[in-house]
Amino acid sequence: MEKGEPLEDLKCTPGATSPAVTQANLATTICRKGGYTKNIRPPEAVTGKEKRLNAASYGYTGKMGDAEYDHLISLQLGGDPNDARNLWVEPADPGHKPGSGVNNLKDPVETKLHTAVCSGKVTLKAAQNAIVTDWTTALSKLGLAA
Repeated sequence: MEKGEPLEDLKCTPGATSPAVTQANLATTICRKGGYTKNIRPPEAVTGKEKRLNAASYGYTGKMGDAEYDHLISLQLGGDPNDARNLWVEPADPGHKPGSGVNNLKDPVETKLHTAVCSGKVTLKAAQNAIVTDWTTALSKLGLAA
């Protein structure tokens, strides 16, 4: 872990991948033009209740508006959109001003990994494994600029 960023509890959230996304079909799933995630992202009507339950299981007591109900393996990396093993209430990053909304430094890491997968620099499996192991070190472990 780097810079005190929040990490998931791997016993509760080990990550889960979507069987619809494979290395062989990247061009028609996560790497397709026009986007992929907006068509599979669960609606807030579903995730709102899940977020509250997940927060309780994690012992999160902060403002819900400051935490993100996040996919450990992001949708843009082929993470399962609805599997509870892939979702966690990610607390705000260190130095976050309470009440100012979500500030998730994990998102840019996910985007860089997505770009690397779609350009062929790393395999889908390598990116998924790196983000599950420790998202804060995923880029450096894969030899990608942070």
